Amino acid sequence: VAYLIIFHILFVLFVWTYWKSIFTLPVQPGKKYHMSYADKERYENEERPEVQRQILAEMARKLPVYTRTGSGGIRFCDRCQLIKPDRCHHCSVCAICVLKMDHHCPWVNNCIGFSNYKFFLLFLAYSLLYCLYIAATVFKYFIKYWTGELTNGRSKFHVLFLLFVAIMFFVSLMFLFGYHCWLVSRNRSTLEAFSAPVFQNGPDKNGFNLGFVKNLQQVFGEEKKLWLLPIASSQGDGHFFPMRALCESQNPLLANEEQWEDDGIDEEPH
Repeated sequence: VAYLIIFHILFVLFVWTYWKSIFTLPVQPGKKYHMSYADKERYENEERPEVQRQILAEMARKLPVYTRTGSGGIRFCDRCQLIKPDRCHHCSVCAICVLKMDHHCPWVNNCIGFSNYKFFLLFLAYSLLYCLYIAATVFKYFIKYWTGELTNGRSKFHVLFLLFVAIMFFVSLMFLFGYHCWLVSRNRSTLEAFSAPVFQNGPDKNGFNLGFVKNLQQVFGEEKKLWLLPIASSQGDGHFFPMRALCESQNPLLANEEQWEDDGIDEEPH
């Protein structure tokens, strides 16, 4: 009875987190990040790159955007016609810009981002426990098979197959879950781990690292009783994220227009 209760609890949590990972749609940037019809017309009719950069700078004056492109310009999506919020990226599979995009996962057929990253982590965790539980409960029958106590040929095949599949998935999920745990502890996404976000002072892979506890709270929230349940509790709305070192009195993208002609990085960092 105890084995069945534990099995069904893990099974329900596994299915629940998988369901939430699949059917929680990725969040797109709000309307204020989209280009208006007038700005769009000005931008498309303008052929000079420096003037286009000025148009984008004017649009970004009232937006909380702090990251840049590699050349120091404002991150703009030509396909969605919007200024990208910090940590937002365009998914070529979903054909939309996703807030705090981590990656597009083929296993759940969905973009993993701000709206469902917590659910994805819990899905990996409960899948790992599920495989471990199955392998542990089947292992004693594998011992019986090895010592010749199992005489039914069909049972032998079932035991070997189930143990092999459980161990195979456990090892694969262990590496994947461990990698994402490391990302959460550093407050990075998969995309940011491969390409560090660019700030006023240049690329900084630890730009959003607030410390281990606050990094966990960014994903799971402050209510610890909700951490292990697939219920939305992540901090913020996905458009703005606290940074390790940020001068709140001045948005680096709102500096004077001469700053944009240097291609990049100011001589005096914050």
